[in-house]
Amino acid sequence: MNTDPIADYLTRVRNAIKANHRVVEIPASNIKKEITKVLYHKGYIQSYRFDDGSVQGTIKIALKYNPTTKAPAITNLKRVSTPGLRQYVAADNLPRVLSGLGIAILSTSKGVMTEKEAKNENVGGEVLCYVY
Repeated sequence: MNTDPIADYLTRVRNAIKANHRVVEIPASNIKKEITKVLYHKGYIQSYRFDDGSVQGTIKIALKYNPTTKAPAITNLKRVSTPGLRQYVAADNLPRVLSGLGIAILSTSKGVMTEKEAKNENVGGEVLCYVY
């Protein structure tokens, strides 16, 4: 069985947002932890906590909503690179999401970062997902 853990992560967050949940719990891995940190630092989630109580551990993410309109901070999550078709970009060909309003999360040789950070570091890598 060949599953995609990053697609599962994005789907769990997407489903929790559509169901208006405040907290979503996801099985942990190192790449998922790094994606969670990027989402937190860019303001798409309210907070997160890594629980290492079990063998694999879990990630608890508190989703962010607008207090007046109740609209979620994340409107769309899109998986770009899949296990069957990897999408790599060079440092001079980094993607722009919604003309700079969204972010593209990349896995580079210097760690998981957004396309803007990758441009500053002058590195390319695998495009994991788009968030806006």
